[in-house]
Amino acid sequence: MSTAIVTGPPVPGSSLEGDLRSLGFDVRVSPGATETAALLADVPATERVAVVDARFVGHVHSLRLALTDPRFPLAAVPGALTAQPEAREALSRALTTVAGPAGDPVTGIALAATTILPDTVADALDAAGDAPHRPELGSLVATVPADPQARNEARQAVAAVDDEAVRLRSAVKARDGFFTTFCISPYSRYLARWCARRGFTPNQVTTASLVTALIAAAAAATGTRGGFIAAGVLLLFSFVLDCADGQLARYSLQYSTMGAWLDATFDRAKEYAYYAGLALGAARGGDDVWALALGAMVLQICRHVVDFSFNEANHDAVSNTSPTAALSDKLDSVGWTVWVRRMIVLPIGERWAMIAVLTAVATPRIVFYALLIGCGFAAAYTTAGRLLRSLTRRATRTARAARALADLADSGPLAEAIARATGPAVRGLPALAPPLIALLGGAALVSAAAFSDYGSFVPVLAAAGYALTSGLAVARPLTGSLDWLVPPVFRAAEYGTILALAVRADEPGALPAAFGLVAAVAYHHYDTVYRIRGGTGAPPAWLVRAIGGHEGRILVVALLAALVTATDFRLALTALAVVVALVVLVESIRFWVSSGAPAVHDEGEPA
Repeated sequence: MSTAIVTGPPVPGSSLEGDLRSLGFDVRVSPGATETAALLADVPATERVAVVDARFVGHVHSLRLALTDPRFPLAAVPGALTAQPEAREALSRALTTVAGPAGDPVTGIALAATTILPDTVADALDAAGDAPHRPELGSLVATVPADPQARNEARQAVAAVDDEAVRLRSAVKARDGFFTTFCISPYSRYLARWCARRGFTPNQVTTASLVTALIAAAAAATGTRGGFIAAGVLLLFSFVLDCADGQLARYSLQYSTMGAWLDATFDRAKEYAYYAGLALGAARGGDDVWALALGAMVLQICRHVVDFSFNEANHDAVSNTSPTAALSDKLDSVGWTVWVRRMIVLPIGERWAMIAVLTAVATPRIVFYALLIGCGFAAAYTTAGRLLRSLTRRATRTARAARALADLADSGPLAEAIARATGPAVRGLPALAPPLIALLGGAALVSAAAFSDYGSFVPVLAAAGYALTSGLAVARPLTGSLDWLVPPVFRAAEYGTILALAVRADEPGALPAAFGLVAAVAYHHYDTVYRIRGGTGAPPAWLVRAIGGHEGRILVVALLAALVTATDFRLALTALAVVVALVVLVESIRFWVSSGAPAVHDEGEPA
């Protein structure tokens, strides 16, 4: 429930009260500031409250942006102000400041008849350090005219701009890939509006997108040409729905914590489930591509971790400039280079379009070859750019960034114990030591797993050495220029080792079991990222310890490969995947359903 208090004498012919009711507000009328303060005290503390000047003239969407966006505790446009329950106390203090006993120089000020109360209160909030969010209105109108002539001019300005057209345009993400921008968004925004007018929520559209992608994966798993064609078409439709859910959230301002989590995790679930469907379909035709499917998933995850780690490392860096960044900004000023650079990183739109088309006209093996080549090039391009930026910028990274990188590292009890024991000894090492130590240990581990016979204890020794180097790599705060490389190196080492050991087992079903284990662990790693992005911190330490940390998991997998038969190894990987999936899913669902994390929606780079 929400309550809007309209202040000041009523204006004949005004549609303000009707507009506010259309936005879901219960409207109350107050003649002045003192009465507004009294009415505010009567509104239950659990409700959102808005204060709007009765003389307000503007688009309904201006009011919608200011008064209904759940992401901001306080928000304002000229003539209107809102506070969510958690900001009600700040609003009451500000209102008391400006609406105390008239003329009292201590508790309040005498308000003139021309005073715009919401704006005065917003200024008081600014002065108190509780600045309201002020949405960018663009061509939309929001004003409080001072006289009849100004009011008439404001109404003409409102009539000259179609706020529905503005609302529809703003539903599209400001920064997106070429395929999404030009091939999907021109019509998916209308689908989003259709859903809004019929009462569908973004979460329902997100779920529909997941179900469609799972049906596409099932179609691909049939292994028939008809199934592959249907899979490609359904995958594209799933992506249309995937775009529409975010556009619906922006169109109707239905942002939520749960929605942000579902949107992010379902994207990964859809893509990796589709990989599994393609691998099953290929197997029906006698072609085993599980290694390629797992390799494509590992590469894609590592790409994402590079992005996540780099962004967190530089989230609040001081003096965050470099010649490379300046060149990038210069290239962005040339229109065509923007789209070329967005396309070559193979974002989700281009990637899914490529997968869908190749599924329909080629074979799963060709699909995975294209994915590995395309994503490999994209990973090399983006990582090289980030390396250049990191080496050429002079930035001081904060303790928050170091904490985020440590959380992304996902160190378990072994690495933590080694880090504590060796911390004083490694503090004098060069700045590049952490990523180099991590890279050395990871490369040795993956090489041992890839080139040793199944049943050998060489990977076990390498895993023990990897636990040692992992602890050394995180023994001091990760504030170096290249320390953001540590988490992606850990991910590549863990996932690559599981892939290599499953290949060396040469047991039917070992690679699908490894695929399941990597998917379960990857969910935990993605979940960690989304929690950090939401400002709620990493998953609890007990969860990381319960699933071993990356070094503990890989030591267990290496021991299993050395001690049990290939058949038992397949069963052990399956059991481990189920256990990890259950533990991380139960805790993750509990957290996101009950979380007080702020309502967000991803407006960043296309994934």
